[in-house]
Amino acid sequence: MPLSQTSEGVYAIAPTPFHEDGRIDDVSLDRMTDFYAEAGCTGITVLGIMGEAPKLEAQEGLSIATRMIRRAKSLPIVVGVSAPGFAAMRALTHQVMNEGAAGVMIAPPPHLRTDDQIVGYFRQAIEAIGADVPWVLQDYPLTLSVVMTPGVIRRIVEEIPSCVMLKHEDWPGLEKISALRKFQREGTMRPLSILTGNGALFLDFEMERGADGAMTGYAFPDMLADVVRLSKAGDRDAAHDLFDAHLPLIRYEQQQGVGLAIRKYVMKRRGILASDAQRAPNIGLTSKAIEEVEYLLSRVGRIDRRALLAA
Repeated sequence: MPLSQTSEGVYAIAPTPFHEDGRIDDVSLDRMTDFYAEAGCTGITVLGIMGEAPKLEAQEGLSIATRMIRRAKSLPIVVGVSAPGFAAMRALTHQVMNEGAAGVMIAPPPHLRTDDQIVGYFRQAIEAIGADVPWVLQDYPLTLSVVMTPGVIRRIVEEIPSCVMLKHEDWPGLEKISALRKFQREGTMRPLSILTGNGALFLDFEMERGADGAMTGYAFPDMLADVVRLSKAGDRDAAHDLFDAHLPLIRYEQQQGVGLAIRKYVMKRRGILASDAQRAPNIGLTSKAIEEVEYLLSRVGRIDRRALLAA
């Protein structure tokens, strides 16, 4: 099923499972794919920033994406194809779309500064990969250092019809969501799916501002799916109560540099990954950090029993 402007729900950002020696763990990859489907995710995004994509060889990245597409069957798979040059972006895009990917995600390179440069870059990118490929615009200024105002996002959406989704990761970004939805109500921007990132740190209010769901990688995507469902049903207090129970762990995972280590550790504790290994360069967890994560899991478990993990 290709991505569209009506795509919604939770698209899990998948980490890459590794063995302790750095080899890709295909068994854990399959188990993780199955888990996301069982957890209520409506899609999966692979080869994103938290997927350690820059540490993978090109053939490894293609192999991971292909395996996940085939394993997920009807679950839409989005593949991150950002690359320094358009030749590599075009090659990976065509390969994964031929395998059955639902679409691709493209982030702006850090050197872009002006609105014209940003719009021009994406126009050239789409000329390279093909105007028939549905794609996600990744807006992540905290990491990518490219600031896209609501106005420039509107330009991209209006000028490039194949842009069907925004991965919104600005911070603070609630007003940006409101501005984009206002453009739509006014008829100055066509409809657009908006899924949010930032480890779901602001998901509760992002949903209320008009987001369609989340595209992020918190270790409890089943909780995120519940929050999205409750928010869409108008059960505000239940959505916030569940979200608030997880917020201390979500916040802890947002520590720069160590966030992926925390996420992989919890996914290992949940039995999804066989190992929490990362490829070098990496930052691991100290014994003190592990103790703190375990304490936070026990506190979350008082409200959400999914966090009560066997020792």
